[in-house]
Amino acid sequence: MKRILIAALTTLLLSGGSLMAQKNIKLGHINSNDLMQIMPGRDSAQAVLQKEVEELETTLKAMQAEMEKRYNDYVEGQAGWTDLIRQTKQRELQDMGARIEEFQKNAQKQLQEREEALLRPLIDRAKKAIEDVAREGNYTYILDSGTAAILYSQDSDDIMPAVKTKLGLK
Repeated sequence: MKRILIAALTTLLLSGGSLMAQKNIKLGHINSNDLMQIMPGRDSAQAVLQKEVEELETTLKAMQAEMEKRYNDYVEGQAGWTDLIRQTKQRELQDMGARIEEFQKNAQKQLQEREEALLRPLIDRAKKAIEDVAREGNYTYILDSGTAAILYSQDSDDIMPAVKTKLGLK
């Protein structure tokens, strides 16, 4: 019984492989990183994002400066304070440190979401242009050489020029 099952599976695999070999496969590739670098609107999106980064950094630096000032005041004054005052000041410093940490975490999340929102229209336009070129050129697969996902490539067409034309880029 095992031999019959193995023979049947072997026959299926061999016949499936020959069917796949008969199909005409046309490969293309594009470096999506290079494409994103030349997309119209990318520079303005980066400028908006950079402005927001600078605003958040300014706020963070102000928070850190205030914490440093309070810490220095604590170090200078702790000798003359009662235990209750010292403990209260320590809790204030701990709370301030926690707020700074929370601000950093939220700022990072906000920047990631903002970058996604700013770049999504560009990514969608690039994706549509790639899909259009693939359909027009009867490509079976388009591989992204910018993500280093290709381990071997032979007889693959670079579709960057066609995508640039589709997007009206030089």
